[in-house]
Amino acid sequence: MKLKDFFGGHPLEFFPRVRNDDPITSYEAADSIKETASKHYKIIHECLEEYGPLGKDGIAKLTCLEGNQIARRLKEMKSAGLISLTGKTVKSNSGRNEREWTA
Repeated sequence: MKLKDFFGGHPLEFFPRVRNDDPITSYEAADSIKETASKHYKIIHECLEEYGPLGKDGIAKLTCLEGNQIARRLKEMKSAGLISLTGKTVKSNSGRNEREWTA
């Protein structure tokens, strides 16, 4: 299923990145991220489908994305029902526990 089809529109319409009283520059920045974030959703979702459950650092290792890019999208994707937590933890690159995600 395509992410756009799942949402019935652009996924970021469900996750506002600006407040009503933010300056115009914030609105411009939010508009500029739409295409990039959609690509991130697709990359993350395909990674989890292909390789199975992973933590943020595991996803980063297998994709072209950085950990902070992934972390920003995981919560949004979970809210949309595209991914979920497994309830398990895995070791991060620094040796700490991080949550494991599945498609």
